[in-house]
Amino acid sequence: MDPFSHILLAYLLGFGLWGPSGLQYVVASAFAGALPDADVILYPLSSRFPLLRHRGITHSIVGVTILAAAGTFLVPPALAWAFGPRFGTGSPLDFFVALEVGGLSHVLLDAMDHWSVPIFAPFSLREYHFDADRIMNVGAMSFTVISYVLMLYERGRVPLWTWEVTAWLLLAAALLYLGVRLLARWRAGVARRRLSFDEVIPQANPFVFLFFGRSETGGRLRLRFARYHLLRGLLSPIQSLEIPRTPAGQGPVLGPEDALARSYEPALRASWLLGETHHFGEARAAPGGFNVFWYSLEMAFFGRSAGVLAEVDGPTGSVTTRTAWRDPNRALQPGP
Repeated sequence: MDPFSHILLAYLLGFGLWGPSGLQYVVASAFAGALPDADVILYPLSSRFPLLRHRGITHSIVGVTILAAAGTFLVPPALAWAFGPRFGTGSPLDFFVALEVGGLSHVLLDAMDHWSVPIFAPFSLREYHFDADRIMNVGAMSFTVISYVLMLYERGRVPLWTWEVTAWLLLAAALLYLGVRLLARWRAGVARRRLSFDEVIPQANPFVFLFFGRSETGGRLRLRFARYHLLRGLLSPIQSLEIPRTPAGQGPVLGPEDALARSYEPALRASWLLGETHHFGEARAAPGGFNVFWYSLEMAFFGRSAGVLAEVDGPTGSVTTRTAWRDPNRALQPGP
């Protein structure tokens, strides 16, 4: 999730706990909302100590608690220097709770998407993800932008009670959004099991999900996906493809399945994104061979998906690739 959304949620949660009478704690909570991502400065050490990688120990309960404990002594003087003496005074326990709440809200938001976090590290290295939201969601980002613009506009222009009402309404909207996302994900999980899929991929619409399945048997890879609406059921027929995992490397291409098989590994090498996300492929005959589009089912915006366009030469089987953003339904249609 983007840092501005992290800061906003932490700020609103801090306001919900302390209100306008505890602004120093609200600001401390907002600061802690962005703090776990400071682990990027530890990147040079992450190859030697994997827990120090991005979304590592700082994105766990233990890591957040350590940061909150240290921040209890370091943050108040920093706030006093930045915003005035009032912001550096208060209860150490309240400062600790504010920093803990802000840090844990960061972990929650990061766990909402597919990019997992080790919540119980270092005691357990298991990584958790709820698959309830997209890592970049236009709707959620729009809410963040509108919230910032609204609060900045109100600063110094409206009575205190108006700012309070605005903050309470924004907090209610944020909690409602999170609640709807998590409830919808739970219901989608029930439908996923009923339809025998492996994974759930959230979409911008909280009521729409993609179901995905991947299996390998007898040296063949099978990929399946379907678009599902919580109220209307399947929005389209289940799509599937099956290809050999060890295709012939040279010689004439026998058909679309062979073209998909020969282009699969080159496409993965051309785009790390395909290997990191759930993906699918489409192939169609073209002059001299086949055109194939391998695309991510997660990195998709406004009908376009991140992927790799591959041209497979019919007589020789040679493959050329290039990354592209395309509409999967139109990527392989003939040009005008």
